[in-house]
Amino acid sequence: MIEKKSYDEGKRTKDLLGFMLRMEREGGDSKTPFTMSHVKALLMDMFTGGTNTTATTIEWAMAELLNKPDILKKLQGELDQIVGKDKLVDESHLLELHFLSLVIKETLRLHPPLPLLIPHCPSSPCTIGGYLIPEGTRVFINVWAIQRDPSNWADPLEFKPERYLQQGLQRDFGGKDFDYFPFGSGRRICAGIAMAERIVGYLLATIVHSFDWKLPEGKDVDLSQKFSFVMKKAIPLVAIPTPRLSKNELYN
Repeated sequence: MIEKKSYDEGKRTKDLLGFMLRMEREGGDSKTPFTMSHVKALLMDMFTGGTNTTATTIEWAMAELLNKPDILKKLQGELDQIVGKDKLVDESHLLELHFLSLVIKETLRLHPPLPLLIPHCPSSPCTIGGYLIPEGTRVFINVWAIQRDPSNWADPLEFKPERYLQQGLQRDFGGKDFDYFPFGSGRRICAGIAMAERIVGYLLATIVHSFDWKLPEGKDVDLSQKFSFVMKKAIPLVAIPTPRLSKNELYN
């Protein structure tokens, strides 16, 4: 049961749930009423669409970093410079962690959580690239293959976060570059991009900053994939953390 009162006081109405509850109370507009069913459906979409994909992205990022220790050390060096080893990562640090953003971009290029994105259906017949797409056709976009296409990317299978520093290779998540759009493109682009950027960035930064990581004795990083609606590692990542911060109380 969602308690409306606790979200209708003061500044709390500024968060998403408070805003949706206010819309539900006011009933939306005459053409499109907004009900509690809409509130529940949107929250369900956020939790189911955001948790599995986020966890999968972080696991892939850690696997790639452990496979490239020099990149992991470079990321830890940036974190030590911006955050320091005497405190924890805060969300306010994310805007200054430029190499971290490159690591996340490269992870999403090689391992987009939804390799075929969300299927779309045209509402009317259309022609794309000389091909007629009938109304109601279910269309899947293989973004996994597009973002590994050697005609678009040099060394497409290599994990190289620095590639986005090159002239002409700057990319963002807006879906405007059709060789890089892990969140989709157009009017139906993922609505949770901002949330995903912050959560993945914050969690990955915290994990890498707070611990040194190594693989179990005699183990190598396995980057094989298991095809599914969400592209996961075929073999789950197992790594051993060692605290690296200067104050033990930071781990309490």
